[in-house]
Amino acid sequence: MENRENPEQVEDRENDMTITKAGPSRRGVLKGATALGAAALVTPFGTPLRAAPKAGGTLRVGMAHGSTTDAMDPGTWEADFMIFQAHTRNNYLTEIAPDGSLIPELAEGWEASPDAKVWTFNIRGGVMFHSGHKLVGEDVKASIEHHMGEESTSAAKPIVADITDIAVDGMNVIFTLANGNADFPFVLSDYHLPILPAKDGKIDPNTTDGCGPFKIASMEFGVGASYVKHDGYWKEGLPYFDGIEQIVIHDDAARQNALISGEVDYIDTADLNTVALLKRSPGIEILAVTGTQHYGLPMDTRAAPFSDNNVRQALKYGINRQQLVDTILNGFGSLGNDHPIGPGQRFFNTELEQKAYDPDKAKFYLKEAGMSSLDVDIHLADAAFAGAMDAGVLYSESASSGGINLNVVREPNDGYWSNVWMQKPFVGTYWGGRPTEDWMFATAYSEGAAWNETYWSHERFNELLVSARSELNEETRREMYWEMQDIVANQGGIIIPMFAAYVGAYSDALAKPEQVASNWRNDGHRIGERWWFA
Repeated sequence: MENRENPEQVEDRENDMTITKAGPSRRGVLKGATALGAAALVTPFGTPLRAAPKAGGTLRVGMAHGSTTDAMDPGTWEADFMIFQAHTRNNYLTEIAPDGSLIPELAEGWEASPDAKVWTFNIRGGVMFHSGHKLVGEDVKASIEHHMGEESTSAAKPIVADITDIAVDGMNVIFTLANGNADFPFVLSDYHLPILPAKDGKIDPNTTDGCGPFKIASMEFGVGASYVKHDGYWKEGLPYFDGIEQIVIHDDAARQNALISGEVDYIDTADLNTVALLKRSPGIEILAVTGTQHYGLPMDTRAAPFSDNNVRQALKYGINRQQLVDTILNGFGSLGNDHPIGPGQRFFNTELEQKAYDPDKAKFYLKEAGMSSLDVDIHLADAAFAGAMDAGVLYSESASSGGINLNVVREPNDGYWSNVWMQKPFVGTYWGGRPTEDWMFATAYSEGAAWNETYWSHERFNELLVSARSELNEETRREMYWEMQDIVANQGGIIIPMFAAYVGAYSDALAKPEQVASNWRNDGHRIGERWWFA
């Protein structure tokens, strides 16, 4: 049970703000890109602008996510409220650009040994944290080591587990890996891995300090946060806003009304059932970006009946995917095939047969499991993904024709990610996806991963995961990732019926670059740095 009546007040006097906390929370040589540079009508992140940006104003953002169980430790961050906070307050060694490429951020560049086991990152000089601390190599080392080791509980632990050593040589930080990893620079852009100030070789995971475009002025988990511009920010001319107000508004109608009435300037999630009406509102623009975001229904593969793959297959054939795309997403998306790799990704399996709604196959697999019918609960809340409750009802109706009696249990939105997700045996989930296949699989499908939400283990899959990561031959690597997608789709513990576009909305008082990132919603959660008032 969450404690709202007596929240613990944690003060950070160094940064002049207060956090309201309600308890612990529960996601050859290769060289880096050239250093960032600004030019006329081109942003510092390389995308053309419609008009010269103007500085000033406070951006007010209405967000669909945010929980009283959120926490400042970057290893615990999940859901969009804290990911938005992460990129508003912090910087990373590398950055996913709006076009999906990787560019330097706190690292000016990098290079690898021929076997991709040793990576050297040159750290940018002159970067100041909000507290006045000057960025040095030791900060990078301590920030990454926070997520490493047997004692770490970080959700990023699996993606940094291959690091065997981090050495500092002035402003160079050298990472040694147990195995070659051609995607390693991408890993260091993960939102769990901000660079924080170190003291005596360690970071304070609860610090509010950072070296990003904004400083936290106040934060109340589950309610909202406010930020003020970091005047010492190293990216010249950025950010454009003087401040940001981040407001949690779980209810779809309330969030959209806040935009229409002018109480907020931007909402991160628009209700797809009413987005057509919202579009007709004067002064409102719709932002729809297709990427790797997907909605899923994970099953605990340790628990009966989900421990039987025949049952899992029956449940996968009992869902009408096209109906969900048409009804829940209103067409703002595409069919999912029970694996998390999107069609725009490099190693997407184009030859894997797309599952379709087939009640007869559902009955066949139930018979293979020794069942004539199946009674099962699914625990959902709209916090899992927009329209999750409606999706559950539609799933229940379609599954019944396959002999599956699906009981939809409504759970509270607040606390869903700590009390339901990975706690109940059959639930809902959403993922923003990851820029590489290895990254996505390592985060949520590898054995022992903190966010392996199905508690699934498959020997062949885990062997391929390790082998593909260090394989430098592109065709061999493709074959491996294709097989892994097949294994997850037909033997894994998650139903992924649809890939969803990020659909938000904003006031026409705002202006943005011509290209908006698709790796996360909210322009890669960097709207605070990339957008401005017209």
